Amino acid sequence: MVILLDNAKYHHAAVLRPFLRHHRDKLGLEFLPAHSPELNPIERVWKLTRRLSTHDTYFEKLEALVDAMSRQHAAWNVPNDTLRKLCCII
Repeated sequence: MVILLDNAKYHHAAVLRPFLRHHRDKLGLEFLPAHSPELNPIERVWKLTRRLSTHDTYFEKLEALVDAMSRQHAAWNVPNDTLRKLCCII
């Protein structure tokens, strides 16, 4: 299995090295270039999620924000054209 990661500091954490060495025959990490959100589909998904569920909205409590975002993600719980286009899945 190959996992694509951005270059977040925690993806390079020393605590991961023993785990990765132990599973190197089954697991590989490929890092995206630094400062390249256009290559990371989840960035586009988060941007649309924020626009659809939080734009121009005041949330008095964290739970209200979580609920709004959860409702949007629930709407995308099955494969759909919106996510397919955002993630460039053919």
